Amino acid sequence: LVTMNLSSGGAIEARAAPSEALGDKKLFNGQGDVETVTVDAHSEEAVLSDERDIATHVISVEDDITLNPWTFRAFFLGISLSAFGGVLAEIYYFKPQTILVSLMFLSVVSYVQGIFMETFIPRRGLFRYLNPGPFNKKEAAFVVIMASASANSALGTEVLAVQRLYYNITPNPGASIFLLFSSQLLGFGIGGMMRSILLYPSKMLYPGVLPLLSMFDALFEGGMAARKKLRVFYIVFIIIFIWELFPEWIFPLLTGFSIACLSAPNSTVVSQVFGGSNGNEGLGFLSISFDWQYISGIVNPMTIPLKAQFSNFLGYLLCIVVFAAVYFNNIWKAKNFPFLSQLLFYENGTQYNQTLILNADYEVDPTLLADQGLPYYASTWVVYLISTNLALAATFTHLLLWNWNDLHSAWSWMTLSSIKQLWANFDWKIWQADGMQEQDINDKEIDPHYKQMLMYPDAPNSWYFVVFLLCFIIALVVIYKTDSTLPWWGFIVSLLLATISILFFGALYAITGLAFIIQPFIQMIGGYLHSGKPVANMYFVLYGYNTVTQGLLLLRDLKIAQYAKLPPRAAFTAQISGTLLGAVLNFMMMNSIIDNQREILLSVQGTNIWSGQQPQQYNSQAIAWGGLSHELFSAGRRYQWVPWAYLVGLFVPIPFWVVHRYWPKLRADYLYTPVIAFSIGWLGVGINSSNLSFFVIAFLSQWWVRTRYPRWFIKYNYIVGAALDGGTQVMVFILSFAVQGAGGTPHLFPEWWGANQGGNYDRCAMLT
Repeated sequence: LVTMNLSSGGAIEARAAPSEALGDKKLFNGQGDVETVTVDAHSEEAVLSDERDIATHVISVEDDITLNPWTFRAFFLGISLSAFGGVLAEIYYFKPQTILVSLMFLSVVSYVQGIFMETFIPRRGLFRYLNPGPFNKKEAAFVVIMASASANSALGTEVLAVQRLYYNITPNPGASIFLLFSSQLLGFGIGGMMRSILLYPSKMLYPGVLPLLSMFDALFEGGMAARKKLRVFYIVFIIIFIWELFPEWIFPLLTGFSIACLSAPNSTVVSQVFGGSNGNEGLGFLSISFDWQYISGIVNPMTIPLKAQFSNFLGYLLCIVVFAAVYFNNIWKAKNFPFLSQLLFYENGTQYNQTLILNADYEVDPTLLADQGLPYYASTWVVYLISTNLALAATFTHLLLWNWNDLHSAWSWMTLSSIKQLWANFDWKIWQADGMQEQDINDKEIDPHYKQMLMYPDAPNSWYFVVFLLCFIIALVVIYKTDSTLPWWGFIVSLLLATISILFFGALYAITGLAFIIQPFIQMIGGYLHSGKPVANMYFVLYGYNTVTQGLLLLRDLKIAQYAKLPPRAAFTAQISGTLLGAVLNFMMMNSIIDNQREILLSVQGTNIWSGQQPQQYNSQAIAWGGLSHELFSAGRRYQWVPWAYLVGLFVPIPFWVVHRYWPKLRADYLYTPVIAFSIGWLGVGINSSNLSFFVIAFLSQWWVRTRYPRWFIKYNYIVGAALDGGTQVMVFILSFAVQGAGGTPHLFPEWWGANQGGNYDRCAMLT
């Protein structure tokens, strides 16, 4: 989702927090823009002109060089929070709705733990290592970056899960661990060598991390204001921690309360349109969710600007209309298959047995394929694929039309002299590198935050090159030891695609906050390069797509380090340590969950606790693109509109741009066409009962509270959001092991009206 206000003229606009002097006064402009508050030109809420103004006004530029991040306490908290985040991320991977471990949550928890150790642990004897003094901002940044690197479900576990679930292949544990290490760190190596392009300049703003750093400034400034914020955090954390026990275990009907389902519990149509408390049940239209785990699953609704939410909401409504139209008009034989599913099917609606079309080398055998016939997707999943491709292509055109100036300035580094300087500064002798950078600190073009970082030894490019080289060698060995069927040259092509993607999409992500969805594109390229090899396609996507994801993650977290003035070598250590620890824990949790929940993971709908929707999706895409790309997606074939959507998507933003250019009062600039296009397929998977609650909370936070009670919004909005995420995720972690079967036999709450253990929790009809 978009996290900045991208203006039609190409400028990035942001408004600083209104000063406390405004109090709770209700101020609006007269132009109908619900996002703009009218203030005095000299107030803190005046429009900031460029990225440098934003980065220097929203967060502090000052640095205290006496603060030490290299403490035993920082490592202790970093490792413990990394362990928690790595385990929780893998649990969330097997949930019916995609859920991410909140960076804001990790930040606040690290602060609370640090203050607890500072307050209650003596500073004498051996205890002085756990409490060397006041917990400082650089320690907190170190902990957060380490935990952030760990708290992601490694895409490599998705490959391993698919091999176990659908191919009955259990790769060697050692090879599996090294597969995860290499796939997680290759992007770090590539992204790290692009720091001078994608990190240091002011124009590389990374707007998504600004609330986090703003919160850090508030928490570590001391005084009564910080203590009030912390007290609010504690209260909200405890309340939501206790509350989540009800929707997650005692009263799961609260996951999705639907009057329509309660009124017509035997209607399949009602279940398809209004149901949504269980995975792949229905669209959840007008359902109300009281479960924060799913309301804030992908992104906290209290943090996304209203403008982006409006486009998302518009796409959500279109999604309901399009899904219903496709299914009830029986397009692509929709009624033969489940309403929502990520699996492949025979024409009669039974689940497709992919092993019957593969030979001993896990390649598609034309003779066996002729016997089984081509597989089908659920039609709503085809809409999801089309909308994803539309959004990817529309993003290019949208940015070129609305943000040309930003894009043009982002590539000003591409001169022969700049590239020569980059090569000349590369230090091959890593053992001799002192890390001190030669820069003219009086140069006005240097980013103010980066200028402060020049006093610390850098982690030179050669360090990142060594990481890349080691992982490159390991990956080459691993792909031949894990039955990947991916040839060496295919692996190299995937890395070339990843490198180009990090360069281009990384710049756009850093400037605008737009995160590109490039997995379908990588999957398509891999499918045509390695036709008939679904397993090879999975590994091609792993190294072509996950490398990009990890590269952007590294750069985002390095920007946190730059804003927090965390020394570069401390950030490097935190990222590598967190990534390695997280990969090991991801692998262990994946095996535990598959061992204990295998049948549920293979089922179409799953439960509201466990679901195999993500490995199902990855596997079906690998079979369709990797094994049958020509047969299913080429021109004239059944799903030809999936790749054609790339071409159509390029033209989608143009009418809106023309409308705004000639009729600006219609406010077509308020529509983000890539977000709308992507949201048209948004409901294709998972628990959908939370969407109405998501948009209601987003509207209350980002419009009603922000414009009517600006002082409260500034002080407490992000703290409350972090506490809600934090309390929820801690309770989910406990319940996953205690009663939901993450480590053994599940213990469901006894059957009663609010816990319909034999069917859908919202009491809609079960769909088979």
